[in-house]
Amino acid sequence: LGLKLMSMGFFLGDDSPVIWRGPMVHGLIKQFLTDVDWGDLDYLVIDMPPGTGDAALTLTQLAPLSGAVIVTTANDLSLIDARKGLQMFNKVNVPILGIIENMAYFTPPDLPNKKYYIFGQGGGQRVAEELGVDFLGEVPIDPRMAEYGDSGQPITLAAPKSESARAFSEITGLIARK
Repeated sequence: LGLKLMSMGFFLGDDSPVIWRGPMVHGLIKQFLTDVDWGDLDYLVIDMPPGTGDAALTLTQLAPLSGAVIVTTANDLSLIDARKGLQMFNKVNVPILGIIENMAYFTPPDLPNKKYYIFGQGGGQRVAEELGVDFLGEVPIDPRMAEYGDSGQPITLAAPKSESARAFSEITGLIARK
């Protein structure tokens, strides 16, 4: 597929926590950006922890970011973090490409027309409208995603016709066009 990947997880055991202060986080992000031989890339996607911590701030200082995508669930606590992250990127002049609502709903296999909104409904859309950014879409819960992820298969390849795979494809298309 040509997908290149780097993770701190490659250097730790499964039970090893990463307990680092700001300067160490800064150094790791700098190393990942400058010392990894990425070769030619179409995109560099960096998955960050929620909120406005050292990692996000360091990244905005070290790399010319084309934009940020905020991922949230519909529940209020997640939406608070989403708002804070969005405001932080605004303050450091990183364009917000939009908001994605993850784990938006669950559709049981035996009831394909039923949607259960386990974490609430429409929170990502609501925050996007409140803050004047694009809502990029919803990704539903698919229990197979954990199994596929554990075996190293993205759902877009393992089950390309699934609702989650279609959502990922549509959303990545929107982001790429931005």
